[in-house]
Amino acid sequence: MALGGNPVFNGKNFRGAKQAPPVPHNPYGQQFNPAGRAPGQVLDGQAAWSAQQQSMTNEQLQQMYNQPAAGPADTGRMTYDDVIMKTVACLVAVVVGAGVTLLVAPGLSSLLMIVGALGGFVLALVNTFKKQPSPALILAYAGLEGLFLGGLTRILDGMYPGVGLQAVIGTLAVFGVTLVLFKSGKVRATPKLMRFFMIATIGYAVFALINLVMMWTGAVQEPFGLRTSITIAGIPLGVFIGILAIGLAAFSLIMDFTSIEEGVRAGAPERYSWVAAFGLTVTLVWLYVEIIRLLAILRGDD
Repeated sequence: MALGGNPVFNGKNFRGAKQAPPVPHNPYGQQFNPAGRAPGQVLDGQAAWSAQQQSMTNEQLQQMYNQPAAGPADTGRMTYDDVIMKTVACLVAVVVGAGVTLLVAPGLSSLLMIVGALGGFVLALVNTFKKQPSPALILAYAGLEGLFLGGLTRILDGMYPGVGLQAVIGTLAVFGVTLVLFKSGKVRATPKLMRFFMIATIGYAVFALINLVMMWTGAVQEPFGLRTSITIAGIPLGVFIGILAIGLAAFSLIMDFTSIEEGVRAGAPERYSWVAAFGLTVTLVWLYVEIIRLLAILRGDD
């Protein structure tokens, strides 16, 4: 998945990742070992298959030929269904985590939000650089991010009622439109767009870091820091930054879809569907945060 918009796909290139062919065997339970061959001695593929056919009865051969061809799932390769099911599992973990912080006492909710933010960040790094995907760690990441999102939604929805539901609808809408555009072929992760994405993402990350430091040090007193303390033509800077960030997150989805498509086409091992699910979850969390923050800035400017 070399083209993943998320760094979680880096270093996990599925091009040419084929499953090893199975050792020739009799489908009726006996390991194939033609006469005159010592155990472990291997024939070339065509000779082995011909000898195996000769050892079968006509009835066995007919039954074998009548069986449907093995699909990707039968050979342990990643499929779109795998990615969908594992992504749903991650999103369920996010929803469960969010439900916890939405239902507990306010003080405990804030504490859990901080735990979720820090824990989610740590597990995001672990899962990103881990060579082999770990379903437990990926689901744990999703649950921790749910704690963070639930706490953030509780705070902002308390200040601006209804903003949480609007953010959920907005996230689903962006995801749906992006998927349709990708499937139609109208939007693709071209090299030029990918270079723009990298430059814009680095610039956005630098701005976010500076803004966070200024808020922590008290240099800026506004709730969203520079996003609301600076205005352009009467419009908060955060509106322009938010629109840019949502666009970057949407394009990251396009890059993730591209990576998943490449993985399925290359016959990647089934376990890497967890990597795909993790990457999509990271992007959707980012997208939700940007949308709910933009809505809060717009509501606060009313």
